[in-house]
Parts: sequence; structure tokens; C-alpha cells
Amino acid sequence: MPPSPFVLVSPASRGLSLALTRHFLRTTDLPVYATHRSDSESSLKNRILESLGDVDSKRLNLLHLDLTSESSISSAADNLSKSLHPDSFIHTAFFTGGVLHPEKQPSDLDLEKITASFQINVISHLLLIKHFSRFLPPAQKPHLETPAKWVHVSARVGSISDNARGGWYSYRSSKAALNQVVKTFDLQLQMNKNQAICVGVHPGTVKTDLSRDFWGSAARKELFEPEDAAQKLIEVVGSLGMEQRGKIWDWAGKQVPW
Repeated sequence: MPPSPFVLVSPASRGLSLALTRHFLRTTDLPVYATHRSDSESSLKNRILESLGDVDSKRLNLLHLDLTSESSISSAADNLSKSLHPDSFIHTAFFTGGVLHPEKQPSDLDLEKITASFQINVISHLLLIKHFSRFLPPAQKPHLETPAKWVHVSARVGSISDNARGGWYSYRSSKAALNQVVKTFDLQLQMNKNQAICVGVHPGTVKTDLSRDFWGSAARKELFEPEDAAQKLIEVVGSLGMEQRGKIWDWAGKQVPW
């Protein structure tokens, strides 16, 4: 296997993450590594590839990964390493894990749901950085025309300065924490002189199970089918350079305030 850039999407089995995986398969010739926690790898692969026409199925590689288990995340990274040429590196990585428990008032707060929110929305993203960032292009690799993109799916409600309505305590605070993770990891990449940037993205309200209860209240211009949201995010991320690093960008290419 010759050295080559590749795409990583984690997780990648439904909603926006599934659409991102399909979009990369349909519009690029890059190998795509997609993580999942399904027990049926073959049926998931068939579901991802359906309706993609003549896409080479060998470009799609599945990695079993449970966002709630560090040992699973570590094992997935090790399995990825075993499958790659030593000089292969991440071209684009999307980390999409998110869960929403919409508390409207303090009495709605529940310890189990708060813990789950931070586990998926923040801790899993930190552990993915810990175990998968080794695949980013280092400083000494031959110069790349554009930096590798390391992307965390965040949300506009994680903005502290833009919070005018309150509510959604655990979701807002966990996404604000994730935005800090984005900034901090990007500074690390700069210090190490990696040919890579870290950014966050806000996809708008995507028609998925996570947002189903809020489709009616979403502004029409920010309510997207997963395929449309995936296309917009990939276009925005693809246009970002070193000057836009370490920030949060929305589906229209506008910066989300801190």
C-alpha cells in the first residue's frame, strides 16, 4: 500500500456522520475510515455504500469503536495503525459524537444525563485526540499544499457570548467545553509544527434523532437534511487555512463567537 492521505469519521453510522462518510466516498478518491459500535459490520458497510453507485467498496474501512470506553478507542487507533502504510496521514478527520438532554430549568437537571452529556460531548473528543492525533502529518513530512483538517462538530449554543436564552444547561456547557478543547489542541498543533489545524463546526439544525423535537422551532435557513449539512460543512472546512485555525465555524463559513 503506497503512502497516502485518508479521511477519518468518528462515529459514522447515522445522521450527519453517515452523510459525511458518504460524501467523502462520493466526491473524493481518498480511503475513508469510519468508526462504529454496531455488532454487524457487513450490514453497516452495505448501508453506507447503498445508493453510491460505482464507488469502490475497498475505499471504505470500518473500525469498531465505543465512545464511552477508552480501551475501545485505543484499540481502534491501534487497528487503524496496523492497516496503514507507515507514511499515511490524515487528510480530514471529523469527530461527530454528541448527545442532547434539553434541560429547561435547574429542576430538570439529572446527574446521569449530565454525566452522559459530558462523556460524549467532551470526554470522548479528548480521548479521540489522545489516541488518533498520532496520524496527523508531522512537521518533517514533505510540505503539504493545504494543512490537514481535524474537525470537532460543536454547536452555536456552546457560545457564551451568544447565549441570550439560557436553558439546555448540560448541552450548552459541554459544547462550550468542547470549544475550549478545539482551541487548546490547535495550540498544541502549532507548538509541534504539525501541518494540521484543529477547528470546530456548527452544522445548523440537522434533521436527525438528536434534534427531532426542535425541527419546528429551528430557523428555516438553519434546518438541513443530513446530506445538505454534510456538503456545507465539508466545503467550509475545505476552504479553511492557517489563518482560520482554532476557531468555530458555522455551516455558512461564518465564525461562531466564543
